[in-house]
Amino acid sequence: GLNRYCICTNIYVFLFNSGKPAENDVKLGVLKLKPNTKIMMMGTREESLEEMMAPPPENDEVVNDFDIEEEVVEVENREENLAKISRRVKDYKIEILNPPREGKKLLVLDVDYTLFDHRSCAETGQELMRPYLHEFLTSAYEDYDIVIWSATSMKWIEAKMKELGVSTNSNYKITFMLDSAAMITVHTPRRGLVDVKPLGVIWGKYGEFYNKNNTIMFDDIGRNFLMNPQNGLKIRPFMKAHLNRDKDKELLKLSQYLKEIAQLDDLSELNHKHWERYGSKGGHTREDSLIWRGCQASRSSPKIPT
Repeated sequence: GLNRYCICTNIYVFLFNSGKPAENDVKLGVLKLKPNTKIMMMGTREESLEEMMAPPPENDEVVNDFDIEEEVVEVENREENLAKISRRVKDYKIEILNPPREGKKLLVLDVDYTLFDHRSCAETGQELMRPYLHEFLTSAYEDYDIVIWSATSMKWIEAKMKELGVSTNSNYKITFMLDSAAMITVHTPRRGLVDVKPLGVIWGKYGEFYNKNNTIMFDDIGRNFLMNPQNGLKIRPFMKAHLNRDKDKELLKLSQYLKEIAQLDDLSELNHKHWERYGSKGGHTREDSLIWRGCQASRSSPKIPT
């Protein structure tokens, strides 16, 4: 079907069947094409579109990996950035797939290179799926509501989640999904303009359920947490799926980490940069806690819209 073409080429396909847009699972055989009809597929790969909208190439590697702690105070509390978040809270429409659950923490997940190798080619999305994805989501769902946030279009996110079997899995539920329209652009003193994923959009819309104390976000790009670094965990990117699928255990390890911190009252006191050291010897010690706490404590709290 069309999903296979999307996964293999990374181009989102729009075809028409009987005058209406074809569904993703429509096969070419039912499109009533005339014999010997030649088919030409034209389009721009999704990552190419992302690259065109991203910062200039000479900044990419530096921006993705820069230490956000030095600039965060200047960025996260800036009035114009908080105003952008307020506009997203007011104008961005979220489709609730499954209602938020009382007493659950929030896990926000990136897609590309976090759950899925979006640049390799394969027959199906299952071949590009990060190992232990469904086991990870099943375990996380016990303690966390799960939100997907990708810097792509909603149609592409929906296609990926369907192909990976995430949106239809009976062992866990996705609360809602956010696309690039929920992001904001901020100016950093050293790096210029960068696009980020402000969790304040979620907290502003669903403050009765989620806040800075019960939220954690996984992303392979560190700049995406620039407005809320105390809540971000930079995951190792999953690339070259065919070579790495048998040895990548990132989600397996992170599943244990999420389980261990789920009992804490305040996740914002943790330094997720050192997540692999947490509880490595059967529970964290006072020394561990001192390592984890503090670096954000000296920072003034951002004004998040409620």
